[in-house]
This record gives sequence, structure tokens and C-alpha cells, in this order.
Amino acid sequence: MKVLVSACLLGTACRYDGDSKPHPLLEELCRRHDVVPVCGEIFGGLPTPRIPAERQAERVVTRDGADVTEAYRRGAQEVLRLGRLLGCEAAILKERSPSCGSGQIYDGSFTGTLRDGWGVTAQLLRDNSFRVLGESELAAFLQETDDT
Repeated sequence: MKVLVSACLLGTACRYDGDSKPHPLLEELCRRHDVVPVCGEIFGGLPTPRIPAERQAERVVTRDGADVTEAYRRGAQEVLRLGRLLGCEAAILKERSPSCGSGQIYDGSFTGTLRDGWGVTAQLLRDNSFRVLGESELAAFLQETDDT
């Protein structure tokens, strides 16, 4: 199966802070599936490192108040385009991110408070029939796809 994966989970230093968040099960995912690394923020033209951003309703705003919504939307469209082009069926994305968050994201107050919601890229992929999972669901995904 072809799977979109947040590049930061694969060890690419593309997070807002210039770091990565490598996940220990990603090596196993790469052995079993065709993995396509993506980063909605980078695809949207944002630099690394960059000022932290959070979703505020339909907008994405940086901690210093700049509206970066269009960059997030542009990046999400590119991730969607790549996923369609390559025939990806699912996405494993970085939880809580304003781009990739799946099910919970930061609430826009920059206080570390979570709320129910989806990142811009995650929501666009869901709206276009991609299965979207956060990294905490990776073990279950590997077990499930091992049985198929």
C-alpha cells in the first residue's frame, strides 16, 4: 500500500523548530509499505525553522499574529495532489500539528491547550477520501495491514 507520511516522523528536520520527531515504528512501515514523505508547511513555501502557528477557526496564525492560512492551504493542496498522483490510500501524520493534526490540535491560544479538530492538510485529505491516522495509531495500522 502507498502511504503518505509526515516527513518529520521519518526524521526529516522540517518542524517549525527545525527539528524532527522520528517515530520508532516508521522503519517497519517503510519495510511493509511504499512511503511518501510529505510536509504541508514546506510544500506551502514556509521556511524551517519558522514561528509556531496554530489554527484559529478556519485560519492559521503564527504566535506573533501573522496569518499564514494561504501557505497552509497551498501546502495541503500539494500533499493531496501528490497523494492522488501516486495512488496513496492512507496518511500517517504528525498529531496536534496545524497542518497534520488528526482528531486533536492546539486551540490557537499558544498555551498548549488541545481541542478536537484537524489540521489543514489532514482535513483536506479526509475530505477527499484518504484514510488519515496520527502517529499514535501506527502500531494498530501495522497490525491491521499485516493481516491483509
